[in-house]
Amino acid sequence: MVPRAEPQSYYGQPVLKEPVWTPEVPFYFYTGGLGGASAGLALLAEARGNDELARRAWLIALAGVSASPVLLISDLGKPSRFLNMLRMFKVTSPMSVGSWILAASGTVTAAAVASDITGLYPRAGRVAKVASAVLGMPLSTYTAGLVANTSVPAWHNARFTLPFVFAGSSAASAGAAAAALTPLRHAAPARRLAVGGAVVSVGAALAMEQSLGELGEPYKKGLSGKLSRASGALSLVGAGIVAARGRRSRAAAIAGSAVLTAGVITERWAVFRAGFASAGDPKYTVGPQRARIERGETRGAVRRAQAGA
Repeated sequence: MVPRAEPQSYYGQPVLKEPVWTPEVPFYFYTGGLGGASAGLALLAEARGNDELARRAWLIALAGVSASPVLLISDLGKPSRFLNMLRMFKVTSPMSVGSWILAASGTVTAAAVASDITGLYPRAGRVAKVASAVLGMPLSTYTAGLVANTSVPAWHNARFTLPFVFAGSSAASAGAAAAALTPLRHAAPARRLAVGGAVVSVGAALAMEQSLGELGEPYKKGLSGKLSRASGALSLVGAGIVAARGRRSRAAAIAGSAVLTAGVITERWAVFRAGFASAGDPKYTVGPQRARIERGETRGAVRRAQAGA
């Protein structure tokens, strides 16, 4: 029996360079999702007359969109690099689109919260709230498109499922934060959002790993695999506490929300580290390339040799 050959690169060197992003990036993923989803929760709560929940959700949204630029600038190294990204709008660039979404979302969210607190310019405040909620949807998921637009195998090949993972975890983070900060009798919508978001996030993550096949190994092995398993467990345990005890106990709501938030942050870290792992191992790049050549989907030496034979 001939052992199965492992795809190799030149002297076993990585085909791709590992991403150069700093540890601030996973937290940037989290705060953007938190801010975007919280704006939507706030607008819906206000429309239903739940002003207690709406007021807290707006403040959470403002905190999320305020922290995001700080984390992004820290990763970029200096503020001018973030400002330079706003000098033009390029629809084919997720980074350009995302930078404009972040800047616009921060502006309208700040205006919405200022109007809500002071009572000034109520009409402009209502427009700002609607705009914040609308921009919050792409803000909570665009980072999935950002990483999927790279050549990193664990990210690029998950481009159809990763946005659902981020959407679910963003909703879970917004629901968890609002459930922890809102009195029990006003927090029911936040609890439902937290539990529903956690279920969607964990389910989408499992579907993503399954659809990736061999390329899903970084989500199952090594440090990123441990983080992925921990994120699923923390998210489900936190959601379970919120669902079972969060309606009757403020302490349980806070504890469950904290565990769920830890799960969301860990999930962001799992995706972040999986990208590094897949970029550093040539088999995740060379193997799929050779498989596409053998299937006739692209040109290559193997296909030419077979045609010549």
